[in-house]
Amino acid sequence: MKLSASRDSILKPLQSVIGVVERRQTMPILSNVLLVAVDNKLTITATDLEVELVAETQVNVEEPGEITVPGRKLHDICRALPEDKDLEISTNENRLTVKASRSRFTLSTLKAEDFPTIDDIAAKQTLKLDRQEFRNLLDKTHFAMAQQDVRYYLNGLLFETEGQTFRAVATDGHRLALSEISLSEPVEKKVQLIVPRKGVLELQRLLGSDGDIELALGSNHLRAQLPGIRFTSKLVDGRFPEYGKVIPSEVINAVKADKTLLRQALQRAAILSNEKYRGVRLELEGNTLRIQANNPEQEEAEEALEVGYDGAQMEIGFNVTYLLDALGAVDEDQVELGLGNDANTSCLIKGPTTENTRFVVMPMRL
Repeated sequence: MKLSASRDSILKPLQSVIGVVERRQTMPILSNVLLVAVDNKLTITATDLEVELVAETQVNVEEPGEITVPGRKLHDICRALPEDKDLEISTNENRLTVKASRSRFTLSTLKAEDFPTIDDIAAKQTLKLDRQEFRNLLDKTHFAMAQQDVRYYLNGLLFETEGQTFRAVATDGHRLALSEISLSEPVEKKVQLIVPRKGVLELQRLLGSDGDIELALGSNHLRAQLPGIRFTSKLVDGRFPEYGKVIPSEVINAVKADKTLLRQALQRAAILSNEKYRGVRLELEGNTLRIQANNPEQEEAEEALEVGYDGAQMEIGFNVTYLLDALGAVDEDQVELGLGNDANTSCLIKGPTTENTRFVVMPMRL
């Protein structure tokens, strides 16, 4: 293999894929990236067996070929070189050489045929979505995914297609986030799949500028095609909880508040909440919401703000982090907290005029 290219045309695709290359791997080849040079095009592939990223770039190929090389080392070399340099990359036996002006680097390689790649994913559905809408969908739901939960199906994000709706749902068992966007055409069959946490975070990183994204939904994989880069993730094999049962069907007591003022009050009260449980008590009486927090050092915080509320007096406890995460994902200036008639019912959080994005937070005993 022998090719030449500008430093940026190698560095940019490397930066796109390097996020899935782990520093410590049980299989040495997973620390490498696969380079395939053919027809004046270089394809760079990285994988951790769960997520695969493939980036393409235009180069001048003198001799076609394929090889795997340590991904982070190649990335760091390209990043450390001056911006205006041209690179020459060539292989000789089991070594890869990178030359740039008076700099020269020789890296070890492993055989390309040993590199694990995902070819056909047998897509059941293919969707074209607006990239900005899809990014917002992930931003409004990803924070509610579980982390290292024994219920492995919670350590990811549910994607669901139904009629003309594409839906994302995440829950860790204590809270839930749901957001929906409309499809240009209705789908014939309802499809559900769970994308693992790492795949969701990697997708968020890749979604930048405007344009479309093409999603292919398979039985075992999700594939996303973006300009110059292809993302493939294995799916979590499990059954997602019936999330519809968790979302309150009716709101008995509705609290309307200024989102910014409520967030700021919660952030201040959180300073003196119990560091482990992060609990705050909300006390509603008339048009006043009192927020109280305390900790084992006998320290206390109390905030009061004016809200719109015409229900009975009530007290209810919540994890303040869950409330703040949900409020941070509400786009409107005002926010609506939907409560039941006692301290044991969940809280439904949404913007007053928004129906396609909702958050549910379970109460805490304080």
